[in-house]
Amino acid sequence: MISLLLALDICAVLCILFLLKRLVSSQQQVHALPPGPKGLPLVGSVLDMPSEQEWITFSKWADTWGDICSTTVLGQPIIIIGSAKVAVDLLDKRSAIYSDRPVCMMGGELVGWKNTLVLLPYGDRFRRFRRLFHNIIGSRSAMKQFFPVEELETRRFLRRVLAKPGDLRKHIRKTAGAVILRISHGYEVKETNDPFVDLAEQATEQFSLSTAPGGFMVDMIPALCHVPKWFPFTAWRRKADAWAATLNQLVEQPYNFVKHQMATGTAPISFTSTLLEPKQLTEEEEFDIKWSSASLYSAGSDTTVSAVYAFFLAMALYPAVQAKAQAEIDAVVGNDRLPTFADREDLPYVDALVKEVLRWHSVTPTGVMRRAMREDVYEGYLIPKGALILTNIHRITHDARTYADPTTFNPDRFIATKDKPAEADPRNFCWGFGRRICPGMHLADASLFISAVMTLAVFDISKCVENGKVIVPVHENTTGTISHPVSFPCVVSPRSEKSIHLIHTE
Repeated sequence: MISLLLALDICAVLCILFLLKRLVSSQQQVHALPPGPKGLPLVGSVLDMPSEQEWITFSKWADTWGDICSTTVLGQPIIIIGSAKVAVDLLDKRSAIYSDRPVCMMGGELVGWKNTLVLLPYGDRFRRFRRLFHNIIGSRSAMKQFFPVEELETRRFLRRVLAKPGDLRKHIRKTAGAVILRISHGYEVKETNDPFVDLAEQATEQFSLSTAPGGFMVDMIPALCHVPKWFPFTAWRRKADAWAATLNQLVEQPYNFVKHQMATGTAPISFTSTLLEPKQLTEEEEFDIKWSSASLYSAGSDTTVSAVYAFFLAMALYPAVQAKAQAEIDAVVGNDRLPTFADREDLPYVDALVKEVLRWHSVTPTGVMRRAMREDVYEGYLIPKGALILTNIHRITHDARTYADPTTFNPDRFIATKDKPAEADPRNFCWGFGRRICPGMHLADASLFISAVMTLAVFDISKCVENGKVIVPVHENTTGTISHPVSFPCVVSPRSEKSIHLIHTE
């Protein structure tokens, strides 16, 4: 009898264990990772990860597996967001979970970009940096104090283009650097070979390469950072050291310039000088000021270059759009003066053109990776704690469900008519989402507008003709966290003698 009861007890326990196992299995089945490429045992999708123009591969994955998909590389889950809805649901509405940054071994730890706002982990220092930015450039009204600087430097840009139209990209970078250095450090750039402009170009290119998804194996295998520098195949370690030296110059040299100017009583008002106003700073406060001003200087100098260069490409490719914008400027502003920020509200088509540049050309096609701070479940899919979150902004701004004929440059899509509403403002997507949205978005938007409207007022932008053959530029993007249009030929010429006079006299 006792043995029978014991057998029944054992059977009962086994039944309970079986049911518990089924329950756990069903839970795991319900809360599986989002679908995606399976990869190989142990290493996962390490061979599937793209090393260039990552957004193209990730868009193909989204076409196959949906707006939220995933892969695993060496045990690390990577969640890829491919639609505005998923991005808003997770990064905006659940920003408390998705506002952290992962450890980026190459760009963050070895080069040192972890101290700038873009790679700062979510925490007290990040919040302090955000407050510093918000107080100076965090709103449209705050940006108005810098409109005169923007207009002055853009007029100088027009003169440089008129003198040497073949150096267009160089002029765009100089002007972007001049604006941001005035705002960040009160520094006025030299007309030729300015060291701070050159330094920003060098450092931001290195940032873009060192933080690109899949760019360096050390980001996938962090233990590689302990490999001795003399070891074979460690050229990337020497590269990291050289890039770290460049970043150190980017931070220290402009900051020391401001401190010297303040000591001599000649410092103009700027982001850095305002924060350094006479008071006893702690070591932590000085660190925050130094690196937050470097964050502004480095990020603003390169993203604006990408957007303005894309504007020139679009105008060369779409002459009808250019003509329509110029007609609006001529009707509203006339040809006796250059446009200013005060004209923006009366120039709806030019304003729409600026939106279309930001949509058509993705400055940061995959954004910057985030990290899930705790486990989450979305639409039945598991997002594990520590998972990397990558947002395919290029796919979002080229989503045919949101934008009609998304590869075509068409500002009219943002102007509502009685027959159709305006399409979604890309500025809701291209600056990022949630608590990590770009704090310099109002500065970037202002810079792009004033560059576009002043340029269109006095210049025609057209395709090159060589040996009687029209050279059609190709819209392609460079690889990197910050992506630029690949170099293209175009002709920039004054619209009239009156235009030349305006360029020289204003």
